[in-house]
Amino acid sequence: MTTVPSTRVRMGEITGDEARALYPSNPVVLLPLGSQEDQGPHAPMGDYLLAERMAELIALRATAEGTRTVVAPVLPFGKGDFFAPMAGGIALSAATFRAVLDEVFHELLRHNLTRLVVLNGHGGNVEVINDATRAVLRERGLVIPTLYLWRIAGAELPKLVGAEKAKASAGHGADPLTSLCLHLFPERVRTDLIRPPRAEGATALGLPARGFGALDFRGAEVTVPQQYDVFCPESVGAADARLCSAATGKLIADRLVEIGSAFCHHFAKAENRV
Repeated sequence: MTTVPSTRVRMGEITGDEARALYPSNPVVLLPLGSQEDQGPHAPMGDYLLAERMAELIALRATAEGTRTVVAPVLPFGKGDFFAPMAGGIALSAATFRAVLDEVFHELLRHNLTRLVVLNGHGGNVEVINDATRAVLRERGLVIPTLYLWRIAGAELPKLVGAEKAKASAGHGADPLTSLCLHLFPERVRTDLIRPPRAEGATALGLPARGFGALDFRGAEVTVPQQYDVFCPESVGAADARLCSAATGKLIADRLVEIGSAFCHHFAKAENRV
């Protein structure tokens, strides 16, 4: 029977015979999730492209180092949050997004593919992913971990470029996504459209903005159901995308691959049933 080439990690590219040979071994399966939304005037709206590519790079390294890892087809539509005002964005309701996750988990688990790892690339997905994976834990006693790629990257950024630069460049429409895109897909970035960071002064309810959907009231954070265009009409916040670079993107990508592949090795050996 045909064996699966060591470099073939995308589940959509694996043939039927290769699948019948591979999947009984219960490889690690990465589930990349992203969004189709405004990422700034210069960046492609589909940040799911970055989540998909990072999943592939992680799987390639983990497989090359001895832990067979594959990547499920990316889910390009995230759960809607702040970005509905932007034409061209496509988001799912919480109920639909949850239903899709439930079905994807079910289809993989029914064939005893139990080493599932969610690679999340969208903040709006977090709560629904948590609910869906908790349901699997309750019903099957199975742990499905999640690596929130951009949160990990944000925590690593000061170590990679220094605290001062990281503080200035990190935020929506800038790092880590813009630097990653400059490294992985430079042809898709319109560097001529990069804007300076938003000037301070955005308000709602007579209070200063503290971020998307958040206001500052005497030092306390107040969340509000506002869309992003109230605070940042061009999706440019306080982060300075002019500081982003392909070099920084390579540092981020390399660190994410290092962490992600190491987790695949660990997870393949761990007991994920309770």
